[in-house]
Parts: sequence; C-alpha cells; structure tokens
Amino acid sequence: MARDHNPSFAPSWFSTFEDHGSLGREQRRHAFERLWRAFMRARTFIAAVLLALQVFELINHSGGPNWLVLVSALHLTAALAVMFWWPVDNLGKAGGLQWPLTIGVDLLVFSLLQFFQQGGLNYTPLFALPVLLAAVLGSMTLALATAASVTLLLLGEAAASAALLSEVSASRFLQAGLTGTGFFLVALLANQLAVRLAREEVLAQSSQAAARAQAQVNELVIESLSEGVLVVDPHGVVRNANPAAKSMLMGEHYPHAAKLLLSARRGWEGLSHLVNESFALGQPMESEVRIDLDEFTSHRFFARTRLTRTRLTRTQGQAQAALCVLFLEDLREVEARVRTEKLASMGRMSAAVAHEIRNPLSAITQANALLDEEVVEPGQKRLTRMIEQNAQRLSRIVDDILNVARVQPHQDGAYAAALPLDPTVRQITHEWNRQNQLQGILGVHLHASQAHVSFDPEHLRRLLINLLDNALRHASGKPSSIRVITQPGGTDRVRLSVWSDGAPLEASVLRHLFEPFFSSESRSSGLGLYICRELCERYGAQIAYQRSRLDQREGNEFFVLLSGATAGSPPAQQSLAYPMGDSVPGLTRPGPSQADPPALSTL
Repeated sequence: MARDHNPSFAPSWFSTFEDHGSLGREQRRHAFERLWRAFMRARTFIAAVLLALQVFELINHSGGPNWLVLVSALHLTAALAVMFWWPVDNLGKAGGLQWPLTIGVDLLVFSLLQFFQQGGLNYTPLFALPVLLAAVLGSMTLALATAASVTLLLLGEAAASAALLSEVSASRFLQAGLTGTGFFLVALLANQLAVRLAREEVLAQSSQAAARAQAQVNELVIESLSEGVLVVDPHGVVRNANPAAKSMLMGEHYPHAAKLLLSARRGWEGLSHLVNESFALGQPMESEVRIDLDEFTSHRFFARTRLTRTRLTRTQGQAQAALCVLFLEDLREVEARVRTEKLASMGRMSAAVAHEIRNPLSAITQANALLDEEVVEPGQKRLTRMIEQNAQRLSRIVDDILNVARVQPHQDGAYAAALPLDPTVRQITHEWNRQNQLQGILGVHLHASQAHVSFDPEHLRRLLINLLDNALRHASGKPSSIRVITQPGGTDRVRLSVWSDGAPLEASVLRHLFEPFFSSESRSSGLGLYICRELCERYGAQIAYQRSRLDQREGNEFFVLLSGATAGSPPAQQSLAYPMGDSVPGLTRPGPSQADPPALSTL
C-alpha cells in the first residue's frame, strides 16, 4: 500500500508523484485538481437532479416531507460553493476540510433521502459517488471508512423500516449487506486503479520529458554540425535538413520555407541517384557528387547514405527502408584540413631550415648594401632595390616561421611590465607608415592616453605590424582607408583595433582565419594572424574579427582586448629588435615628461 501523509485524509497516490521530485509534485497538483473538478461537477449535477426531483414530487404531492426540498437546495448550494469557491491550493493537504464538506455532506443528504423516501424511489446507487470520491482522491483508509459508513447506514435503514425477525427484515438486511460488500469492493478496486494510473502517468510524463529533452539536444547537435545532414524518404522528398545542408545545396541565402525534392532540382541528379541506389540495394552508399548552385558556381561534396531501421509492409510482407539519412561533407573543407596538417608538419621542418637560411640571407643583404653604395647608374640602383625588397620579404617569412616555433605558453612566474599604449602605438604606426612610404592612407585615433597594458613591447610591435600588413593587402588605398583605434574596452580592458575598407572576407576564409599556414594569397606565408593569436593568448588578451562600419564605410576590423596594467609597474625593456632587413631603428619607450600628441592623426 502506498504511503499516507495522514491515514484519514491524505491521498495514497500522492507518494507516487513525490518519489519523482519537482516533476512529481507538479504532476500531483495538476492531476488532483483535474480529478477534483470532475467529481465536483458530478456532485453538482446530481444535486441539481435531486432538487428538481424533490420539487416535482412536492408539486404532485407524491414524495416525502416538504423539508426534503430544503435539504436538496442546501445540498446544491454546498456543492456549488465547494466547486467554485474552495481554494485549489488547499486540495490534497492532510487534515483538510474538503472531505467533511464533500463526502460527509453527501452521506448525510443521501441518507435522509433514503430514510424518508416515499413512492418506491431507491437512492442507494447515489452512495457510489462518495465511495468513488474517497477511493480515487483519498487514501485507502478513507475509502474503506466511507464504504463502512454507507453499509452501516443501509443496515440502519433496513432495521428501521421493518420489524425485527420478520421475513421482510431478513431480506432487507441481506440486501443491505450485499450492497455494502459491493461498495467495499468498489472502494478497494477504485483505489488500486487510481494508484496504478497515477504511477503510469508519472512514468509517461518522465519518459516524455526525457524524450523531449533528448530530441532538443539532437536537434541542437545536428543544427550546429558543419556537416550537412538530410533525411530523405523513398520518394526523394527531403523530410528534414540542417542549416549546413541547406547552405551547401542552395547557398548562404537559402529560402527557409522551401520544400526540397531531390529529383525536381537541377544539378542534384547525383544526390537523387545515390539515394535511389541506397533504397534499391538496401545498404549504405557513398560517392563524390557535384552540385551546381548556378551556372557559374559548383561545389564538390563527399556524400554518404545511411538507412534507418527497416519496417515490414502489410501488403507485400517485405522489409522496406523507412528513411535515408544523407551526410554531405564539403571536399574543400576536407582538402583544407589535409593541407593544414601537411603544412603544419612542413612548418616544423621549416623552422629548422629557417635557421640555416638566415646566415646566407644576412650575407646577401649586407653585400647588396655595400654594392648599393658603389653603383651610380639608375638601372643598377633598381636592381639593388629589388634585391633589398625581396631580401626583406624573405626575412619576414623566416621571422614568421621562427616566431611560430618560439611561441610558448605564458608561464605563471613570467611578468610583463606596464606599457603605455597610446605612445607605443603612435610610434609603431609612424615608423610603419614611413617604411611603407604611405601618404594619407593610415589614420590613427588614440583615445586611451592613460591606459597601460601588460604586454611586451616587441610582441606588441609584432602584433600591430602583422595587423597593419594584413590591412594594407586588402585596403583600397584611398585616404584613411586604414585606421588604428585605441579606446577603453571596459573594466581593466583596453581595445586596440585595426580597420580597413577592404571587401568582405569569404566564408571559407573566415572559418580558417587564425589557423597556421592558411592564406587566401599565394605570396603570403599564412602565419601573420596565427602569430597574433598566439601572442594574445600569451598575455591573456583576446583577438577577433568583425565586419564594421566607420565613417559611412564598410570595412574589416581586427580588434584586440588587452589587459590593463598599473602605471607604476617596473619598466619594460627599452629597445625593440626589428627583423633583419628592416631599416627602422629600435623602438624606445617615451619618457614620462614627453607630451602626448593629439589623439587623432592622419599619417
């Protein structure tokens, strides 16, 4: 038997819900409220019928005493009051008054009608209502007590209506006993069925909640997959597709409400054939397919099919696959990952080779500088400048490879001194602008004059120069087409951004933006942004990319959130080592008395 809060009043199936935590308590409240209202509506209906019956007998002078009409009216009033005005929150509480106001009132009214009946009417079946109410919504003790009360009332009514030890008395006692036995069985069976149904309802609700949560997790995982997933039926209709698959098949701006049919779309013949072959053979298939988005754009995909669990058809009695799950993988992504892995392994080998290159490259640069001092002809001068430019380019590539090899995680005991941001950025941008011989292209906006950052000067220079070189490759070359901006970025943060008015980056480039050895240009090593990210992670900074608008112009912005530092920290190293071949001298930190230039300057 289920546990009871109170042997007399508490519903025995409450414990069935309580064993399931908060979900059980919520289900308990809703289930009890729903059943309670159903019983109250039944009580009200029966009370209204009894009142109408008593009024009819009063008019025809065929019923019992006239005061039974008043009893029926009071019964209907009590039923309506409990149904409409009894607080729902008090239902099901141990020791509540709902049982005396419902079961007690019903037993009293039905007993009076049964005892003072005239005209052959029998009100015994009405006692089933309080017995069921106690058995379904109450405890087993309450249900048996109600059945016992009904039995005693029936026996008392039989004893009062006929003389003792007579034939009529014996039959009425026997009928009252059999009726009471039936009420006991009804109470027992109804209570057990109510407990069983409550337990099954809790299990069903728990299973439904678990299934709903699992479905939400599956949908979230499938939607976030970079691999395309389509669910296709045997007729070629796409039942479901994740955003990656829609983007692969119809481009970035696909119609969200479009219904997909593989056989009805031009350029999808390969997919339709692969799905039909999978259904025909009843086994998974894989193949390389080509999808034509339009007459100018086509993509190659590696497609794999998997069949769901088979089902047995009723007509033919044969097993037939229900659905086909189609997986699409962009071969460009696969080739990019393979290329990245290969280049990463080559990068490790290149780091060793780069050390050997630096010595002969240094000799070439020095020899070219000596030769440039001796030659006077314009043609020879052009040749020495070409040698110098290409030597500097090789030097930067070698430095990038070595920087990747040397970057290590920031140690706990390492300390980066406080560096004044605006003076350092101003001097780095000035030297970079002079080295690249730019006129009016670079704009510097400095709004963090009091900010100090925890960053090594050389590493900050490497970070900013890499971002400026990247911006220069994509900028239009118009006045102020490159902007460097510093500004406070929140509590203990400073924002350093490099903006250029270049065209938007392609989606394939964005996915590999900060990966090593990945570049959209053949003449780039693909290490600049990767080194920027590694340097930022060393000092607890964050680097990111976004498409932003500046002065009514769209552009690409790389911004870094730097950690602030206290101005009184020990000074950093005064000199910055420039890569070999650069004509820029070492950068020195400005003294405390040096006045800051204006916040906005166009170089």
